[in-house]
Amino acid sequence: MFVLNVEGAIYREGKWLVIERSSKEEHAGGLLSLVGGTAENEGFSKDLIERTLKRELFEEVGITINDDVKYVRNTSFVLPDGREVLDLVFYCEIDTGEPYPKSKDEVEAVYWMTAAEIFAHPKAPLWLKESIEEAEKINNKLQYK
Repeated sequence: MFVLNVEGAIYREGKWLVIERSSKEEHAGGLLSLVGGTAENEGFSKDLIERTLKRELFEEVGITINDDVKYVRNTSFVLPDGREVLDLVFYCEIDTGEPYPKSKDEVEAVYWMTAAEIFAHPKAPLWLKESIEEAEKINNKLQYK
């Protein structure tokens, strides 16, 4: 069984919202990341992925997003303790709030970075770069509609 993780790719004025994960984090501590987190087991549920995404963005960086989220990609990986994770990335837009490191245990810093800045950053892991590449494709389609 997978742990389900969701992440939000948020674009504004030519830049992507990324966080520096707290060094306290078990997985990828100190690295750059999209904002997100794991779904909680609710048994029978509706819109679990969307609610998890909204909850994590609010808990970690203090923003709300609108309801129109778009699927970007999915990947899987294995945590150091052996648990397997299914990671889903969604393109979303801020509804209210300005991002800040609300959850200090999870978020060291908040940045707005261009794709080029992310690709060149020494703390940007491959999976973040790949997520940004895919999110850029969606963003480009939306910008030229």
